[in-house]
Amino acid sequence: MFSVVSVVVVSLACVTVVTNASAGDAGKMSFFITSVGPGNGVDLGGLEGADKHCQKLGSSAGAGDRAWRAYLSAQGKDFADQNVVNARDRIGSDPWYNAKGVLIANDVEELHSPNNYLNKETALDENCQMVNGRTEKPNTHDILTGSRLDGTLFGPRFFTDMTCGDWTQSGEGAVMLGHHDRVGPNDNAWTKSWNSAHLSKRCSPEVLKKSGGDGLFYCFAEK
Repeated sequence: MFSVVSVVVVSLACVTVVTNASAGDAGKMSFFITSVGPGNGVDLGGLEGADKHCQKLGSSAGAGDRAWRAYLSAQGKDFADQNVVNARDRIGSDPWYNAKGVLIANDVEELHSPNNYLNKETALDENCQMVNGRTEKPNTHDILTGSRLDGTLFGPRFFTDMTCGDWTQSGEGAVMLGHHDRVGPNDNAWTKSWNSAHLSKRCSPEVLKKSGGDGLFYCFAEK
């Protein structure tokens, strides 16, 4: 009974904050971290599968009227193919707010600058819950992105694949990860990056969990 009451109280608190938010259309959630991954490590079913997962979770939270996109970059068909996908180009250009109506960033440029508002307290999941950080157990602060600091793909002509086969592998390979809590193992700025902190050791769910992740990723409302 206590757990049920707690969930209701948290939900009502979240609704209250959203309703009373004063910044723009802050009552319309347009950003969240997935509360769960699809369940197969970095194999998300490609970009299409990742987008569907964002849409599913957004709908479950009452925001299914929005076009949700996963913040993920993807490679071309081979190393010579420069028709790559940059995460920053997938998410629209509107201001983004979390489930509490708190501003994350006003636009794409601010999102990829030191002036964004993405951190442990603001990077909530679709249910208005905080996602565990480096100092908590289990640590799930490693967020899938496959992206550089500016939200673009590591070009295939100069870098190895950092997307676990364009989000289709759950074994060998590696993926670029960000730290939503902005906490790293040292004081170097890149270790605290929300979208490009370090590579995973493999693509499997077991390895992700050992290093501080759970196959979670960012979802933004494109429109």
